[in-house]
Amino acid sequence: MKPLEGIKVLDLSRVLAGPWCTQLLADLGAEVLKIERPGAGDDTRHWGPPWHGEGENRVAAYFLSCNRGKKSAAIDFSQPEGAALVHRLAQDADVVVENFKVGGLKKLGLDAASLRTNNPRLIYASITGFGQDGPYSDRAGYDFIIQGMGGMMSITGIPDGEPGGGPMRAGVAIADLFTGMYTCSAILAALYGREKTGRGTHIDLALFDTQLAVLANQAENALISGKDPPRQGNTHPNIVPYQPFGAADQPIIIAVGNDRQFARLAEICGHPEWTSDERFASNGARIAHRAEMVELVGHTIRQKSAATWLEQLEAAGIPAGPINTITQALADVQAQHRQMVRTLAGTPLVGSPVRLDCERADSDLPPPALGQHTANVLAALGVGPDEVERLRAAAVIG
Repeated sequence: MKPLEGIKVLDLSRVLAGPWCTQLLADLGAEVLKIERPGAGDDTRHWGPPWHGEGENRVAAYFLSCNRGKKSAAIDFSQPEGAALVHRLAQDADVVVENFKVGGLKKLGLDAASLRTNNPRLIYASITGFGQDGPYSDRAGYDFIIQGMGGMMSITGIPDGEPGGGPMRAGVAIADLFTGMYTCSAILAALYGREKTGRGTHIDLALFDTQLAVLANQAENALISGKDPPRQGNTHPNIVPYQPFGAADQPIIIAVGNDRQFARLAEICGHPEWTSDERFASNGARIAHRAEMVELVGHTIRQKSAATWLEQLEAAGIPAGPINTITQALADVQAQHRQMVRTLAGTPLVGSPVRLDCERADSDLPPPALGQHTANVLAALGVGPDEVERLRAAAVIG
């Protein structure tokens, strides 16, 4: 039995932050019903190529990445009859997740206050760009914009003055992904709290807030020093050496996290005298003399192959690894052992990293076809076949 079995989640979200949250809830055992627009569905169904499937059945890989474990009902809740159906579904739900603009669902009677009036135990999670209040609350929020506004791009990329220098976004939508995970954590806390109070809550998550929060040590560096951290490319602001180095055939990453590891690195590099050099004897000294340290280590690493260094580094207990492509990473023996790539109903998917009591915690349901479960969902509400056909003819459902 998975920990969230018996929990019903009504997913009104689309694109990434909300679906990422609800996919994790589904992996943990919740029953997740995704409500989509008839005929079109979640926008990401069409964000291809690449595509999976053919013809009318094809779906973008983007959609597949964040919607396993769910059921899909195609209901147009911009129409009064559709909104009424969703309202009825919410009366029996434990959780609602939505990512509409502030106030966007109020006119439909699907906002937190309206739904919690009839279901006070309901946990209602709203995901927006900037939160439910504040001067930017009415703005739409997109991950790229948030990475820029939230400071992430200012510390990502090649330093100014070097070829290719300038702000750079991360290779995945980290503001969306982290917001989805924070939302899931908040929902789990709210479910636990409900066991004690009997009441639900309205969760307010903003991409902008989340982006600021996950700046982590870089934000604290700025608060303590009063200075903006610079872009450092692949180096670390607080640790040296901690970066890629070019071996004789290809680059590898060496991540020295403390002075003990540095001493072992100096030993296998054939330069034990580095540890007694006042420029390099401590991490703080190595930061102050970063250029000299990196040049010495780099010169040594260039003398041997990547495989040779990785073997020696592992034997010495020094964290190191190759720079893989995504296909190489997915095919890695560790990824295979952990079964991180799964195939569900002919669809290859990256699985959940969560393990509970050594058992994987991800859903065995593949991402749903658009409206795949509409008829069953309406039947459970007591909607008869004739009424289903009438609603379908009126484009209320799909």
